[in-house]
Amino acid sequence: MILISQIGSKEIYDDLLKLGLIPNKSKRLSLPSIPKKYFSHFIRGYFDGDGSVDFGFYQRKDRKNQSFVLLTRFTSGSKAFLQNLLESLREYVGIKGGSIYKKQGGYDLSFSIRDSVRLYGFIYKDAKKNQFLERKHDEFQEAIKYYGGVA
Repeated sequence: MILISQIGSKEIYDDLLKLGLIPNKSKRLSLPSIPKKYFSHFIRGYFDGDGSVDFGFYQRKDRKNQSFVLLTRFTSGSKAFLQNLLESLREYVGIKGGSIYKKQGGYDLSFSIRDSVRLYGFIYKDAKKNQFLERKHDEFQEAIKYYGGVA
């Protein structure tokens, strides 16, 4: 299998544009129209590919005790895509927060504890065992268990 990361021929490049190639597509991507009944499956797949969950305890400088943190993130090169995703999650899942941050090479859409718990329930509630990355599911599930223990 040969992977081409750069096209040096202007003629080939122009031909590919005529066939529908979109340069820098990840930076101009928008959320496709997805029927509501399939939206959780789409989000689960997107999370498996470009999502992450981080959790643990941290010590704030201004406090004596540790705080639990749970963050769910989706990454994209397109801010517009993440804005559309956030709006849809607010509508379909009842997400209350969510923040989009610029980072090197793209953007992150981040959710804190309560919204992460809502996301977990939404994306895994109708999923069969072979419909998600087990590693990501297990990590998310562990984060939810930790949260349950400190809530």
